[in-house]
Amino acid sequence: MPNWGQVFQEIQAEIAVGTFQANLAATTVRKKYLTQLHESTGRNVIAYYSGFLSKPNLRSDITDEDKNGFMMTIHGLDRTKGLDLILHTPGGGIAATQSIMGYLHKMFKDDIRALIPQIAMSAGTIMACCCREILMSDKHANLGPIDPHLDGMPAYGVIQEFKRALHETKRDPSTIPIWQAIIGQYYPTYLSQCENAIKGSNRFVTSQLRRVMFRGEENPLKKARLVVRHLTDYSGNKGHDRHIEFDECKKIGLKVFAIESDQKFQDLMLTVHHCYMHSLMNTPAFKIIENHSGVGFIKQQQLPS
Repeated sequence: MPNWGQVFQEIQAEIAVGTFQANLAATTVRKKYLTQLHESTGRNVIAYYSGFLSKPNLRSDITDEDKNGFMMTIHGLDRTKGLDLILHTPGGGIAATQSIMGYLHKMFKDDIRALIPQIAMSAGTIMACCCREILMSDKHANLGPIDPHLDGMPAYGVIQEFKRALHETKRDPSTIPIWQAIIGQYYPTYLSQCENAIKGSNRFVTSQLRRVMFRGEENPLKKARLVVRHLTDYSGNKGHDRHIEFDECKKIGLKVFAIESDQKFQDLMLTVHHCYMHSLMNTPAFKIIENHSGVGFIKQQQLPS
């Protein structure tokens, strides 16, 4: 199967023979290999791609608008064949993520596999945790922590800082003015919102893991709680952008499988990934939701006329 450079050459060849526009050429090549992936697995395939790496200034995170894209791409599919959901995203809103995954589960009766060719962070990791299994590279693919953020601030960090303020001011009252300046920036109910975000997010991911990924296994709730504890470990992870590799995903109990175990599948999956990355890098598209039949929901940046 074509590698990164060969995919680019194929797109250039499409332009040369008359497609002319880079976005149409990229679409032609992309759809060809997405169809081949579907034919190889016999399963429905939907790719969910964000351009956050090449277009970081454009909002390409998970939002409620994305459900329209999923509704469009699911229409007409034979849902008895299950779904392989390719994820490449920095994450986004937890409420939107819950709504989207709830919809997908209803459509495919929980028969969903997550395919991670490179990176699915934050709420993207939550989407993967909602699937019955995760297929990713054991060499270069990553998930990430799932601790919730409010207004760009880590909810666990806010709670931890508030507890530290209580401890230090009780031990040394002279620190009160310092902590007043910090805590005074919180608006009313902010701490409660952080606590509720943590509880709600953890409850959702735990229930999804127990009900879907660990269904039928011994102690599914215990396994789910262990995974969530590791993925939300604010002190241990040290940062929300920490990249969690295959071996660690497996160690904490996630049902992950290395795509390297099947050479044909690996080649197809990575070729598809290269196609989408070229599309996001070299066309106005910054978010793509697309199925193996070529039905797609594409958001594009407005270029100056």
